[in-house]
Amino acid sequence: MRYFVLSLWLFTLQFLVAQDDFKITGKVISIVNQEAPINATLSINGKPKESPIPISGNFTISLSIKGSFILEVSASNFVTKKLELIGTREDIDLGIIYLEPDIVIEKTNNLIALTDADLEDDQGESITSGLLQATKDIFLNRAAFDFGQAFFRVRGYDSRNGKVLINGIPMNKLIDGRPQWNNWGGLNDVTRNQEFSAGLNPSSSSFGGILGTTNIDTRPSQLRPGYKFSSSISNRTYAGRLMATYTSRTNKKGITYSISGSLRGAKNGFVKGTLYSAYAIYGALEYNLNTKHTLLLTAFLASNRRGRSSAITEEVFELKGNTYNPYWGNQNGKIRNSRERKLQEPTFMLNHRFITEKALINTGVSYQFGTHSKSRLGYYNAPNPDKTYYRYLPSFYLNSPIGANFYSANKAEEDFLENAQIGWESLYAANTNTITSPASYMLYNDVVKDRQFIISSVANINFGTSFKLDVGTYYQNLHSKNYAQIDDLLGANYHNDVDAFSNTKNNVNENQEKIAGDIFNYNYNILANNYNVFGQLKYESKKWEGFISGKYSTSNYQREGLYKNERFLDNSLGTSEKINFSNMATKAGATYKINGRNWVSTNVALMNRPPTVQNLFINPRENNTIVGESTKEKITSVDLSYFASFPKLTGRVTGFHTRFQNTTDINFFFVDAGVGSDFVQEVLTGLDKLHIGAELGVTYQLSSAVKLSGVFSLAKYVYASNPNVSINFDTADASEELINTTGNVDLGEAYIKDYKLAQGPQKAWAIGIDYRDPKYWWVGLSANFLGNNYSNISTITRTNSFYLDPETGEKFPDATEEKVTALLEQKPLDNFYLLNAVAGKSWLVNGKYISVFISLNNLFNTTYRTGGYEQSRNGNYGQLRDDNLSGSPSFAPKYWYGYGRTYFLNFAYSFN
Repeated sequence: MRYFVLSLWLFTLQFLVAQDDFKITGKVISIVNQEAPINATLSINGKPKESPIPISGNFTISLSIKGSFILEVSASNFVTKKLELIGTREDIDLGIIYLEPDIVIEKTNNLIALTDADLEDDQGESITSGLLQATKDIFLNRAAFDFGQAFFRVRGYDSRNGKVLINGIPMNKLIDGRPQWNNWGGLNDVTRNQEFSAGLNPSSSSFGGILGTTNIDTRPSQLRPGYKFSSSISNRTYAGRLMATYTSRTNKKGITYSISGSLRGAKNGFVKGTLYSAYAIYGALEYNLNTKHTLLLTAFLASNRRGRSSAITEEVFELKGNTYNPYWGNQNGKIRNSRERKLQEPTFMLNHRFITEKALINTGVSYQFGTHSKSRLGYYNAPNPDKTYYRYLPSFYLNSPIGANFYSANKAEEDFLENAQIGWESLYAANTNTITSPASYMLYNDVVKDRQFIISSVANINFGTSFKLDVGTYYQNLHSKNYAQIDDLLGANYHNDVDAFSNTKNNVNENQEKIAGDIFNYNYNILANNYNVFGQLKYESKKWEGFISGKYSTSNYQREGLYKNERFLDNSLGTSEKINFSNMATKAGATYKINGRNWVSTNVALMNRPPTVQNLFINPRENNTIVGESTKEKITSVDLSYFASFPKLTGRVTGFHTRFQNTTDINFFFVDAGVGSDFVQEVLTGLDKLHIGAELGVTYQLSSAVKLSGVFSLAKYVYASNPNVSINFDTADASEELINTTGNVDLGEAYIKDYKLAQGPQKAWAIGIDYRDPKYWWVGLSANFLGNNYSNISTITRTNSFYLDPETGEKFPDATEEKVTALLEQKPLDNFYLLNAVAGKSWLVNGKYISVFISLNNLFNTTYRTGGYEQSRNGNYGQLRDDNLSGSPSFAPKYWYGYGRTYFLNFAYSFN
């Protein structure tokens, strides 16, 4: 009897399992060429299946789902098709599934082309648009292409917190930790295949960062074969762009190759004087040795030359508007910008992929070299050539210590309005008049010449259907040569290489007379190494998904001085001590599937990382001194999300909390403080920052043609500690008793806790509507609000030295807490609204695919500030008080202004 009961139970169990298990079969075909799209994928209720659809287009998947569910079929450059199905014991044959070209993808590809030029912005921190190019998440999409106009940063993070890889090889720079997107700018056609993991979510390519991980895949076999040509016009950063790409089909020998190139240029961008000149070339050759081994050789070069613009005070803005740029002037009828940025760093990569049914191992080596330079005008015992120098503006006469001089203020305003640009002819004349003397003015470049070698290897291993293991390692070696080089003596015969403030030699071992092409002022190398290993275990079942990941890394940095500076005879020439760091990081996450339409997810991370080279050596141009209490930075982060996926409604809401601890920060400026006046290096240690907030993104398919979307972000980014501040006086113009053995003046705590961070808007929302017509045209409109944005504060004015009168060394009598608080109040930038529109149309003519795309941003031509900073020149209460009496301070905060109304029009033509 018991055997009968056991047999019946086993039969029933088998029946129940069979009732749940069923198969779905089908074939995915492009309606354009009747071929299977490359890299087509399947998703069930928003969760992608690990294995892509085979190159034949035929697929078979097994599922164990009861009730209705959503099957999504998607491929790059095609409209995602959603099918609502019902899980039963019966197999489902979907037959042929036709995918239509998605010209909306041109919105992503073309708008990222616009932001390429802005990724290294003049605010000193890269924006994050590039990291978000590959995502379909509606919130991140809006953050990149609508909010990005105002330098919105997702969760307040800068791009150092995101990891970027190309073919599995890390691209973040060792000097500042940030990816240099301009290294492949203009190569949109061949860098569009990207795997993006948002935030703390796991990536199969890397441990990643708290902002996310992007892995760019340049394999020609993953690109659409054929030709593509496109041309664009714009009034933003460049005026025109031409791009051409060809990708071959895989031949009988298993070889596929791709080539691409582009040109971009403008005499003026939206801001006056911002010339733009760039070209990019790319080539890749992929060789399938057999079914398990593939070799990939990739080479690319993106050369970029761009005229920079400046932050300006509100006084200057009121006089000249938001397109004013003081860095340029006319010379012989042509625009010449004194602040040009040039970048040219060719990159070569070799990858080997080993593939089996259970594992993929990707090993690669990369070598990158080249230069990155920034030009500027130098002036020596001569007036400052910058027309926005405070002594040339009306406020200088209004704030005179002997009383306001309105006549001189009006005269200064007239002179500025008539002559607001650099007078190149007058600079040549000044040098010509002193032809037997050294140059009064010259143009020079700050040059960074890097050589970087990277080797990496990542293995992705499947253990059955539930577990997957990712392990990887990489080694990064950098030799960075840094120096100043004379570009143009502007008619003079030579430059005298002596520090103008202290009258000391910059290099006692060389002749001080320098000519064009010579290195001068400073010359040193940075030697850096980084070794990294990570492991990650992922688990998936019907109800649960989870992962745990760990990383260990070691880093070492060393400065090699090539000049013996007279001010630092014992600490400038030769190598510094080698600074070593070992770092640990771990993160974990879990997802609970409430049902096929709803799930919740949480992630948590604890990370250590070393300070960047920029925040390790106090004054690397002149000496080997490092931050005395340099410690590893600690990051703790947690997020919690709820996801919904229905046939018409898709959405996500996320809350996050991140704390940065023990951060080091170094700033450079001229200051008049209570303890002295000089060009100083300000060192902050023990700095904590808190990022906390929530994100919401929702899309609703109102009909087959109309889709609505809405996103919202509310956050708080604040300083979470009172860091210690010390300053280094270049010429030791401070009280001798204040200077310690390291040459620094310790100012103690800066009382900045709870001041807002200048990390972009902390409140934002957007509402959008998109219409897609069956005849292959579409239009979209989005209304955006951005607010709670703040300027960067001056730290030195929040120390006790601010209260000291430099004349007496005593506290200012009227420096009450109430008056100081009012003077140092942090005021938000103005809130503002932006209206953006996009539209497109495509045609299929005799197998040729033609598309047109247009983008119109800031339709109402709104003027708004994207960011700014307080000047630290007035480092004591008396000076700042007096400077603000007139209401038009000479050293007011400086601001960057966003673009007004801009457009972008692109025409593309492709065929096999």
